[in-house]
Amino acid sequence: MTPYDRKPWLASYPPGQPHAITPDYTDALALFRAAVARAPSRPAILYFDGSLSYADLDAQSDALACAWQDRGCMRGDRIAIYLQNVPQFVIALVAAWKLGAIAVPVNPMNRARELRVILADSGARILLCHASLYADVVQPLLMQEALQADGAAVRPVVMTTSELEYQTRNDPRLFAATRVQETPGAEPLAEVIRANLGRRPPPVSLGPGDLAMLVYTSGTTGVPKGAMNTHGNVSFNAQVYRDWIGLDDGAPILGVAPLFHITGLIGHICAAFICAAPLVLACRFEPGVMLDAIREHRPAFTIGAITVYIALMNHPQAAREDFASLTKLYSGGAPIPPSVVEAFRERFGHYIHNGYGLTETNSPTHVVPLGAQAPVDPASGTLAVGVPAFNVESYIGDDEGRPLPVGEVGEIISRGPMIVPGYWNKPQESAKAIVDGYFRTGDVGFMDEYGWFYLVDRKKDMINASGYKVWPREVEDVLYTHPAVREAAVVGVPDAYRGETVKAVVSLKAGASATPEELAAYCKARMAAYKYPRLVAIIDELPKTVTGKILRRELRG
Repeated sequence: MTPYDRKPWLASYPPGQPHAITPDYTDALALFRAAVARAPSRPAILYFDGSLSYADLDAQSDALACAWQDRGCMRGDRIAIYLQNVPQFVIALVAAWKLGAIAVPVNPMNRARELRVILADSGARILLCHASLYADVVQPLLMQEALQADGAAVRPVVMTTSELEYQTRNDPRLFAATRVQETPGAEPLAEVIRANLGRRPPPVSLGPGDLAMLVYTSGTTGVPKGAMNTHGNVSFNAQVYRDWIGLDDGAPILGVAPLFHITGLIGHICAAFICAAPLVLACRFEPGVMLDAIREHRPAFTIGAITVYIALMNHPQAAREDFASLTKLYSGGAPIPPSVVEAFRERFGHYIHNGYGLTETNSPTHVVPLGAQAPVDPASGTLAVGVPAFNVESYIGDDEGRPLPVGEVGEIISRGPMIVPGYWNKPQESAKAIVDGYFRTGDVGFMDEYGWFYLVDRKKDMINASGYKVWPREVEDVLYTHPAVREAAVVGVPDAYRGETVKAVVSLKAGASATPEELAAYCKARMAAYKYPRLVAIIDELPKTVTGKILRRELRG
């Protein structure tokens, strides 16, 4: 297949033309209830040696919803879920929906400062967290100050749980330092659920405009904003995953992305619900642990950051047969180096399909059709992120949002049923980001004549070296072709002569060697002189977010 051999799959996806599907569900709770109705005994969650059926998940979320209602939680209230990838996260999410409440997923790596902002902005009435986070973060925070939301003091009801629950294996690679802890001032989740099993909350009627979640953006450009993800947004994009990728009913889904992140929420939890499929969880990503989960549970589909695939590919025990069941592999969240996709396919026999979306778009707006090979732009070496998904209208715009011609670089702007209505408590930010239903992504890219979209980089990451624009992704793609490079990140740093200069930070593969001078020369030979990195640093491990994105801002020093 040549890079531009796009037919027949694009025959149905002409550029600029929406291609519509009719939603099967109006709300996310309906996805779950349909799965319970048709497959109550099927596993809903597989967690090491533990398993929860769809009937179990239904009963336990009923119990938790009743308990929260007893504690004053009502429709429209916010419930903060401050957990790793554990079954309790999914139980709490469904319980919130059963009350008509709004789930607020919180990054478990957040510390007191970040947690304070989210709790105060959302006005969360309930906070569910790990016992370790309660002792280290939550209890000191709530003891020190009263959080303010809408001018009133807020002190959420706190419940705690442990990563050790719902399984007995206690894998030392993850849990060597984990201990059961007392949490004075908080209620143990397990006891709360046990005490309420058998109860059912009153029926709730949800519509597509009701809020399902407040998912806070990373806040790299300022104070985090709570994207108002509606039930219509969530249920529609779960269907995009199912129908676009062709997910099979009951086929296990591997949870490599954090559940607090939009990819985990839609591409793992909601995709599992709409397929009545088991969701395979392993607390947090550790390559060896994840390989064992793949071998044990034989998942068919996953989506995660490209750094996840790099880590799995570089694990010394990873073998081709381990990935035999994973026939539907997708990646999103950051530009993907074409060389990594090819290296993974050569080693394991599977092609990593691209996808593109944001928190504000409930995961994908652009996706590579299953079985298609995303083209690589011959001029820039950029791998396409996909074509617009179902019901999406998308174009490349200038700084004023006006459409640009095919091939011109500008901002990716999209409209569709997965776009959020705005940000919580931020009408001005909402009006700036969403105009006539079109979301201004802040991502720079271009569209080719066939309707494929290409992501260049975030606007804020562009490097201006002596007046020349340098996009980090292009330099990173070249570095990834070097046989010694495991991971790479490129940033702009101040330079007295050029204004900014290009700096590369890399980690090397096990047993490989390379010098900074060698890597700089390698790039210089393969790109324009103003683009190659003048500075190269080699470190053991690149800093990442919990979602697997490399933290460029920490590399600028």
